[in-house]
Amino acid sequence: MKKFLSLSFIMLLGLCVNAQHKLEKIWETDSIINMPESVLPDTKAGVLYVAIMGNSANDKDGIGGIGKLDMNGKVINLDWVTGLNSPKGMAIYGNKMYVADLTDVVVIDIPKSKVELTIPIEGAKFLNDVTVSDKGVVYVSDSQTKRIHQLIKNKDVVYMENIDGVNGLKAVGDDLYIAGGGKNLLKANAKKEMIKVAGLPYGGDGIEPIGNGDFLFSCWGGYVFYVFANGTSELLLDTHLEKRILQTLATIRLKK
Repeated sequence: MKKFLSLSFIMLLGLCVNAQHKLEKIWETDSIINMPESVLPDTKAGVLYVAIMGNSANDKDGIGGIGKLDMNGKVINLDWVTGLNSPKGMAIYGNKMYVADLTDVVVIDIPKSKVELTIPIEGAKFLNDVTVSDKGVVYVSDSQTKRIHQLIKNKDVVYMENIDGVNGLKAVGDDLYIAGGGKNLLKANAKKEMIKVAGLPYGGDGIEPIGNGDFLFSCWGGYVFYVFANGTSELLLDTHLEKRILQTLATIRLKK
């Protein structure tokens, strides 16, 4: 049975110094998307890319894909790219999109709206998130094998191992931020030295830097935290009892 879920988009409001941050919902779709997993904004193009798993988060059934919405939640094309299995994390570098698709990284030519290359990841079981550094190095997490793989010129190597609960990734300069190690936000530098940035009450899902060393940290159970550079955090949103997918647009709007 197909499971269609609604999709909400929320904006971070940055208030005056020392005031608590808060989130404001800016729109919500009807229940039109067949198991959305993540959303990738392309603000320059005015597009939201949605990873659509289809009927399952685990099956190689070829019914997953990537959809497109505009920034106001209006559907552009829910069948923009089809034929994937259970796509999850996405990242854009140049005119290419990299998608974590269960056991493969799928490379999509954005202007042509088509799959250009499928890269099998050796030993992969549940690829979850993907990020690309400013040098074009691709990193993808596998939540079941506890590994992070690295792709350089489409060649796969195991970059890090034995990271419990590894999920969300974000490359920032020479550093790789990781949701993993239990319920933590971690940072691995260019030497693979691991530093704990913050401990959270729940296991992480998405990571988004918002400047000054601060991050938004979403948890798959339905929570969003604001994580400060000093390791402290604020709970911004609790939707664990609501059956909808919430995505956060990491845009700061300062209150005058």
